[in-house]
Amino acid sequence: MVYVDYDPVAVAHSELLLKDDTRTIVVDADLREPEAVLEAPAVREHLDFSRPIGLLTVAIFHFVADERDPWKILSRYRSALAPGSLVALSHLTADQMPGEMAAVVEAMKRSRDPMYFRTYSEVVAMFEGLELVEPGVVSAPVWRFAWDAEEEPPQDGVYVGVGRKS
Repeated sequence: MVYVDYDPVAVAHSELLLKDDTRTIVVDADLREPEAVLEAPAVREHLDFSRPIGLLTVAIFHFVADERDPWKILSRYRSALAPGSLVALSHLTADQMPGEMAAVVEAMKRSRDPMYFRTYSEVVAMFEGLELVEPGVVSAPVWRFAWDAEEEPPQDGVYVGVGRKS
């Protein structure tokens, strides 16, 4: 496993936690710069890009502004993956619970990492070129949650999905 972070404190803490784990490495890099991540010697030594890889982009892309083109960034990572690879993604949205989510956006506006919530169609577009795994892009609690089909599915302001590269 390769964990990527650009926060020096998070990197240092992760290195301490993983010091005895030979199967996981930490790379100090900005995920918004896929070439730097994908070409990092440690990444190339640790991952075999000729075999399927699981790419977890969990709670990441809502920190990437539209101007940085998160769709293009994710596309570059997808292009590096072998067929059979899986991409898991979660993303905050204001489609659900708009009042609560507006408060989060407001609170994060002046932070180092403001948040950018996206609509359902914008999140689905992040899976372009991948075959969505059932149940597709859904609210997080619906992913593998059983609920009464006559009830409204639960919502939590997060879309999730998994796509397979063919």
